[in-house]
Amino acid sequence: MITSLSNPLVKRVSLLNKKASLRKEEGLFAVEGRRFAEEIPADRLEQAFVTEAFRETAEGEALARRLNAETVSEAVMEKMADTRSPQGVLALVRMRETSPEQWGSGPLLLLERVQDPGNLGTIFRTAEAAGAGGIILDEETADPYSPKVLRSTMGGIFRVPFRIVPRIGEEVRRLQREGVRVYAAHLKGHTDYDGVRYPARCAFLLGNEGSGLTEDVSALADEWIRIPMEGRAESLNVAVAGALLLYETCRQRRNP
Repeated sequence: MITSLSNPLVKRVSLLNKKASLRKEEGLFAVEGRRFAEEIPADRLEQAFVTEAFRETAEGEALARRLNAETVSEAVMEKMADTRSPQGVLALVRMRETSPEQWGSGPLLLLERVQDPGNLGTIFRTAEAAGAGGIILDEETADPYSPKVLRSTMGGIFRVPFRIVPRIGEEVRRLQREGVRVYAAHLKGHTDYDGVRYPARCAFLLGNEGSGLTEDVSALADEWIRIPMEGRAESLNVAVAGALLLYETCRQRRNP
């Protein structure tokens, strides 16, 4: 059992939760909690840790055995975990992104500089629920492997196809060459989002919470669409906007 807070492994796990650069360098990220631990694909599990208290129940012991988990003290778990009240199980998981050949059949979301971890996590959850084909994020978007984003995805990080690219504009061009029609959610759009008949192969561009899409990326879109708003609201939350667009495509697929 690991009990020392100065153990190099304990320090390494703690740093993985804190430093995106280290996560990227090692290709690993940490997840916490029973629900997350139960969903880890077997071929991506690197190492797992549980407390003695977690092993006291039959379910906890069974999961610990399945994960081949190392037992650690409560103090060590608190040191490694990102949450204030850890649930007694933590695991290191190998990063794996999805190749374009593995996208689902639903619409794609293209994210440019989306900064808020909660928004990104919500986008993952919504994408799964609405049957999105996948998510493409640029490198200026929040790290999908950060603890805050992971918690917000509610396990969607393992189920939603996604990949990170240097520049979203290059992906727009690639998709267009493959016959995908790309729509930009834009305040200057001339067509309401529910007034467009979306083709089977389509993608939606969503931008930064404060400044929206950059001009260069917006200009690449096949069409600009807008979400009508009343009152004095200037824009919608990016996760809400993404949900409206995805569920409109769902409605159209149900009612062809």
